[in-house]
Amino acid sequence: MSSKADKLGVSASFARAQPVGVSPRRAAIAEATGAPTSGVIPPSEVPIEALAHNPFNLREDLTELDELAASLTARGQLQPLAVATRMAFMEAHPGATDGLGRAPYVVIDGNRRLAAAHLAGLKTIQIHVNDALSASAADILESALIANVHRVDVAPMDQARALQELVDVHGSQAQVAKRLGKTPAWVSQRLTLLNLTPTLQDKVESGELKVEPARRIGRLPQEAQQAAAEETINAVNPPRQRTHPVNTPPKPPT
Repeated sequence: MSSKADKLGVSASFARAQPVGVSPRRAAIAEATGAPTSGVIPPSEVPIEALAHNPFNLREDLTELDELAASLTARGQLQPLAVATRMAFMEAHPGATDGLGRAPYVVIDGNRRLAAAHLAGLKTIQIHVNDALSASAADILESALIANVHRVDVAPMDQARALQELVDVHGSQAQVAKRLGKTPAWVSQRLTLLNLTPTLQDKVESGELKVEPARRIGRLPQEAQQAAAEETINAVNPPRQRTHPVNTPPKPPT
């Protein structure tokens, strides 16, 4: 008969891990589901399918992975992924379980490396389990945003949406600015992108409308935005002037 670990498609070492200080309720749930509990002695290396991506991770973190995948192939994994057990994550975020599948661990720090490991075809990956990282949704989002604030490859619209989520949690732009170590003007400037019409937000994401003018346009009423955007786009990429061939009279025979 197959064990719970076998049914989950993960190492049987999960089933042999000994719980330390685990409540009877959590131990019973773990026995029924095969998922590890907080307080277990975790394996240092697990099958890659035992890990789920952090649902709060910014989308742009999982792009442009070829170089990182090549490094993992050539040099191996230099740093373990920081993860929380599925049980601890679900208790902290009962409404954020979509996409976890049946993976017994959720990656808190290292989502790019996990995606690159999949791309590189790795079968196992090193982890460090710390259930304290589960924290609150705001803390996870905040940590992800702080890690990405100084990166140039984070899409401005994704950054703006993440900032707005933090404003919703903390109550004001000033509070978010304080927690991020930024000025309120810095936060406000980036949030103006969310005032753009959906069409213009798409143009920002595609790169057709540049970020700096888009932020200025975001301060205008929406009914005035399209004309301002077209003027800005045309100033950068003026429409081609149609040229007509000049009909010159034929030269008289000599």
